[in-house]
Amino acid sequence: MWQAISQQLSDTLLFEYQIKEKVRLSGGDISESYMINDGEQRYFVKINDRDFLAKFEVEAENLHLLRETSTLFVPEVVLVGKTKTHSFLILNYLPTKPLEDPKNSYKFGQRLAQLHLWGEQKEFGFDTDNYIGSTLQPNQWHKKWNVFFAEQRIGWQLQLLKEKGITLVDIDDFIDVVKQRLAHHTPEPSLLHGDLWNGNVALTPFDPICFDPACYWGDRECDIAMTELFGGFLPEFYQGYESVAPLPSDYAERKDIYNLYHILNHCNLFGGHYLEQAQSMIKEIISY
Repeated sequence: MWQAISQQLSDTLLFEYQIKEKVRLSGGDISESYMINDGEQRYFVKINDRDFLAKFEVEAENLHLLRETSTLFVPEVVLVGKTKTHSFLILNYLPTKPLEDPKNSYKFGQRLAQLHLWGEQKEFGFDTDNYIGSTLQPNQWHKKWNVFFAEQRIGWQLQLLKEKGITLVDIDDFIDVVKQRLAHHTPEPSLLHGDLWNGNVALTPFDPICFDPACYWGDRECDIAMTELFGGFLPEFYQGYESVAPLPSDYAERKDIYNLYHILNHCNLFGGHYLEQAQSMIKEIISY
């Protein structure tokens, strides 16, 4: 496998790249991650089964798009490929550490706001479906945000659970509840990172960086809500964001609805206590 990766990387770089060092990196529940080094140039490599190739291709496309916005700092895609047994994604390598200092947290908040203000789009969705973790994320374009989110986010995840024999709520009834809760909220479509928890953000020697996107055009509050779901962001991050693009005063009323999507996805990926958490969130949303 590594010989094939080395050969394909050499073909891309137009010089012979011989892997002299290979270090397994921690983090990530889905793919294996490595740092490779030929003595001069280091690269970050993600590896998975061969049929994972489409997911790596979509991830690369999302990273390319985010780089085009000149807002968030994201890794540069070097190569997406496959061997006889595996698929892989190669990115430029940068040493990272947790984003824990106020100054850079503030800067990252500002840049996220700049992303959300970038570009113009009249509908919600994306040109292609992509993945949230390893779960397919449908992105069919829709003019109404409440319908898009209720059907393609909440309804989709509930249907995936139902196909596994898990029914948390009547799907059609709950889709209607979500539509009603969001009916009077009419945000402008913003390009979202889509999977913005603290594990997908870090600090490099140059700037804060983020990775593993699941981009689509949606309500910018979805990105902010997810940063609160698992914690890990300093107050300065939110201050930086607000300095560029203040949130609506009633944002908190929608936060749990948006975060339910990610909890349901965790139910589909991992099960366990996330099922109880999802059930609790659904009851609270219904009782509003």
